[in-house]
Amino acid sequence: MTARSTVLAAAAALAACAAWSASAAAQNVHKLADLQYAEAGGQPLKLDLYQPSTPHAPLLVWLHGGRWEVGSKERMPLGALVERGYAIASLDFRPASRARFPGQVHDIKAAVRYLRARAPEYGYDATRIGILGESSGGHLAALVGTTNGRAELEGSLGDHVGVSSEVHAIVSYFGASDLLTILAQSTPYGLGIREPALKTLLGALPSDDETLARLASPVFQVDAHDPPLLLLHGDQDPQMPINQSHELEGAYERAGLDAKLIVVHGAAHGGGAFFDAERINVVAAFLDEHLRRDLASDVRSASEPSEAGSRR
Repeated sequence: MTARSTVLAAAAALAACAAWSASAAAQNVHKLADLQYAEAGGQPLKLDLYQPSTPHAPLLVWLHGGRWEVGSKERMPLGALVERGYAIASLDFRPASRARFPGQVHDIKAAVRYLRARAPEYGYDATRIGILGESSGGHLAALVGTTNGRAELEGSLGDHVGVSSEVHAIVSYFGASDLLTILAQSTPYGLGIREPALKTLLGALPSDDETLARLASPVFQVDAHDPPLLLLHGDQDPQMPINQSHELEGAYERAGLDAKLIVVHGAAHGGGAFFDAERINVVAAFLDEHLRRDLASDVRSASEPSEAGSRR
């Protein structure tokens, strides 16, 4: 897989994304653009909220990719999930050059708190939230999901510090999981991208600050309480080694947790194959099982007498 074909695949996915966004109104999708969820260093942090016509839709959070440095909330390729009845918040967050790790994690957790606090106003159901992302956004989705309740990664941004930032399902599209192994696994082409990106994210190469690199690696954060995980990765990815997804799947399995890796054969780093009908069906089934099912269970439990207790 050449660098040129990778760029073409990404361009095709972006074009499809734009086409769906342009037709959203015709699909009975309501978009609220540029909602400010927090401010950091004088910079407003904003999100776009896509809502289906059905009320009380389960909420998903989407994180764009871009080497932790570029990208935009405008790239939201999950329109088919909105049409299936999910609300989706697509986030912008600070680039790593302005907010080294854990700055972006603080931004995202602030967004989850905002979205949960404002659920009555916007009308979606934030009882249980799914988080999804691609590439660097996939890494951040996995990291946010495996650090529910971790005080050092919570941050204090926004107006809803006392609200939970917990998420309940993770979908990572071709994301990093172990920053201590990623460079050794990379192709020469991948090294040219990953080394400068990691230096910007961490302020150093992972080998020069192993403590910070471990904190930024989802594989080292996995414990028995983490939410279910779905991974999608192309077996021809020249940028993000597929072993990164294998490592996170393995960490979940060792912890006795629910994880599944979908290998997209012939796929590179991104492209339409990850968001075609077959893969959308897989992702939707995963989210339905872990968000819609549990929402129904919560409603039943709330209506029945039970012993005092708490859910994780």
